[in-house]
Amino acid sequence: MENKRYQPYKDIDAYIAAAPDDIRPVLEKIRETIRAAAPEAQESISYGMPAFKLNGPLVYFAAFKDHIGLFPAGEGISFFKKELAPYSTSKGTIRFPLDKPIPYSLIEKIVKHRVAVNLSKEK
Repeated sequence: MENKRYQPYKDIDAYIAAAPDDIRPVLEKIRETIRAAAPEAQESISYGMPAFKLNGPLVYFAAFKDHIGLFPAGEGISFFKKELAPYSTSKGTIRFPLDKPIPYSLIEKIVKHRVAVNLSKEK
């Protein structure tokens, strides 16, 4: 699925509904994983993709032709450098190839870490 940059999806449901049939269950599972790790987070669409916020941005995700992009704000990538070694990453992006199992437990850990970092800002 090509990420239609800044496509005006009204919410995450609309974003997932626009995805190809074979990608929808993956996107739903990522959404559920993020919700479980950050139950107080607010869902939105930001930069044309699903976003979760709690005292600031937590994580964004998007479907692309051959991968799922996960965009953890802050140091969400550098903190998990060793665990992310098998995946293509850049400063703000993790690419999970669609031809390999999605590491939902790692996504959960990243989101929980982001929650802890964002909530520590309140103190």
